[in-house]
Amino acid sequence: MVASGEKKGKVILAYSGGLDTSCILLWLIEQGYEVVAYMADVGQEEDFEAARAKAIKCGAVGFHLADLKREFVEELIYPAVQCNAIYENVYLLGTSLARPVIARGMIEAAVKENCDFVSHGCTGKGNDQVRFELAFYGLAPNIKVIAPWRLPEFYDRFAGRTALLDYAAKNGIPVTQTAAKPWSTDENLFHISYEAGILEDPNQTPPDDMWKLTTSPQKAPESPETVHIEFLKGLPVKVTSPDTGKEVTDAVDIFLTLNALARKHGVGRIDIVENRFIGVKSRGCYESPAATILRVAHMDLEGLTLDRNVRALRDQFITTQLSQILYNGFFFSPEREFVTAAIPASQKTVNGLVRLKLYKGNVIVEGRDADEGLYDAKFSSMDEMGGFEPTATSGFIEISSIRIKAWGRQNLKRGQGGVSPQDVYHRDE
Repeated sequence: MVASGEKKGKVILAYSGGLDTSCILLWLIEQGYEVVAYMADVGQEEDFEAARAKAIKCGAVGFHLADLKREFVEELIYPAVQCNAIYENVYLLGTSLARPVIARGMIEAAVKENCDFVSHGCTGKGNDQVRFELAFYGLAPNIKVIAPWRLPEFYDRFAGRTALLDYAAKNGIPVTQTAAKPWSTDENLFHISYEAGILEDPNQTPPDDMWKLTTSPQKAPESPETVHIEFLKGLPVKVTSPDTGKEVTDAVDIFLTLNALARKHGVGRIDIVENRFIGVKSRGCYESPAATILRVAHMDLEGLTLDRNVRALRDQFITTQLSQILYNGFFFSPEREFVTAAIPASQKTVNGLVRLKLYKGNVIVEGRDADEGLYDAKFSSMDEMGGFEPTATSGFIEISSIRIKAWGRQNLKRGQGGVSPQDVYHRDE
């Protein structure tokens, strides 16, 4: 602890009200910093007034709360929905998506408060330290960052969760995390994540009481529930619940409505081991209720309305690149601006309605409708000769086989004679 009256400057701390950041807040004060606590309302279920009171009790000289739900939905979530963003084919990027809006709000507050430093509670082994700090530097290149979990004087003192819990108890800091439930969580409108503690064993089944948002699929209603989603240029613009007659059109209300429906029916749970950006593997459990519904609906409508080659290029380039950019924390970068600029062009024809059924953890497509004209039953029907003459397909196959025939002749020329598929597979191995 520094001598009384000695001050090192003013720091704004990304504050969650949880164990780590509450302990960090007090520790920063011990080091001689004035601390302003910053919280972003990105849709998490949180008692913000209780968090404010806790921060002030811990010694914060100020507290900022920013309502960022709308910009979170419209500027981050919706572009991700439009391009079906996903990391390693399973993670819907809920934590990654929230970091840019939080970081931007934090820098704005730092400017207002004349802060010399920004700080966060991200561990030295995780992705969020990278996401936050790259965002800070992209927005304020000269800002100075304090990352306690990368400072030996901090992590040597607090070697694990138990040490933090002891420190909190000794200093009268109330926390919800206990030794019996030591996992960490991060929640926003899009999802909640769980990691650390007993979850670090990848073969340990998560306890039933861990899952906060969704009903267990086994305990979900026995009767399915239908929901209709209308899209315009790849964006959800209307959600209708035929069972209740409820309709919503506001961007935030749409997400809240879908969240409520998905949570009720146990939709959106995943348990994965992922590859962190820094090179280590990590086990994480996630609940992404509304996001799971929107992904299923949007991808289904694209099958009806999006040109094949446009979809392939979007999947290979925009989807893959934006997902990587978001996960790795390069949102405030020239490459992200370039990639997201291409999204609207890929979504011009993604207009229509998708009818879904929610049942015990499943999102089942029951039908879709659009006026874009790419789908024509006559061309694919087995019951009529409309669209084009079947004989035309002979020429298509003949042209498509030119390359394959050449490859086959090459094999024969090598002296292999008649080659069975099994022989080819065997040699390739």
